Amino acid sequence: MSVKAAIDIGKVLQPVQADLARVEAKMKSVETSLFAPLAVAFVDLIGSGGKRLRPALALMAANAGKADPAPALDSSVIALAASVEMLHTATLVHDDVIDGALLRRGAPTLNAIWNRGATVLAGNFMFARAALFAAETGNMRVIRIFSDTLETIVNGELRQLLARHNFHQVKDDYYQRIYAKTASLFCAATEAGAVLAGLPETQIQHLRSFGYNLGMAFQIVDDILDFTGDEATLGKPAGSDLAQGTLTLPFFYFLQALPAPEQLIAQMDAAVAEADAGDEQPWQALVPHLVRQVRAGPAIGAARQEAAAFLAQARTDLAALPDTRFRFAMLELCDFVVQRTY
Repeated sequence: MSVKAAIDIGKVLQPVQADLARVEAKMKSVETSLFAPLAVAFVDLIGSGGKRLRPALALMAANAGKADPAPALDSSVIALAASVEMLHTATLVHDDVIDGALLRRGAPTLNAIWNRGATVLAGNFMFARAALFAAETGNMRVIRIFSDTLETIVNGELRQLLARHNFHQVKDDYYQRIYAKTASLFCAATEAGAVLAGLPETQIQHLRSFGYNLGMAFQIVDDILDFTGDEATLGKPAGSDLAQGTLTLPFFYFLQALPAPEQLIAQMDAAVAEADAGDEQPWQALVPHLVRQVRAGPAIGAARQEAAAFLAQARTDLAALPDTRFRFAMLELCDFVVQRTY
């Protein structure tokens, strides 16, 4: 996979930076009647957010059909972008509860500070805020996209949870999971942004497809980094997904390259059985060994090639759009996904 000069994500998002500030302010708005500890935790969670790719995609899609310089976006688009990011943040809060995670991006999670019940309720509050923002768009199609996406995410999380330590899965199960976990929200951002902009249906579908392909590639690269990164960069130990019993694309390719994968699967099943019986040492010793093997073999390269194929299709999706700085920024996002290290 060819790599260009390093991409500065701040510069890529520059065309929508002013509107992202409006989105940030909207998300941080808290009613004075809100329970004080929840209000503080809510603002802290929003403030510790990541790259804001999902709301940026909604803003870019809403501008995609406009000539430069584009007029200021309607408040409904700001509400959409806030809804998308709030939904994403709420899922992270619940993920941390499910995984028992105490750190995210190297910082303590709400799950590390509050008990599980309180953390779940805080996540529920964020889901409610996301739904409120979606309703503020006043567009029934956008509200339907939001509800369908939330259903997809929850369904995917349940599938992933119930499939943990099932080492007999097929690769199609992985695609379903990463669509539900990541790509579905990228799709929602780009499709709903295009809908609010009143773009022709063909362009709406091209932008939805762009979101899908970018999201799939983004998650594949995320799963690669789980093997190739380190704790200082990732904010969690390498191989965390595998340690949780979640199979990702690099590990599927690793298994396929083995002459007798069933032998390793039997060893993994036995280690998990011992962990379930109270002796976690065999599984804890096996995971770092597997991470080293995945790193040393062809699996990482094969997964990168698959991410590159999704990104190639994402670039093709954008060919139907006017040649503006927003289209160029979306193309640069494809390059950023290739180069991600965090």
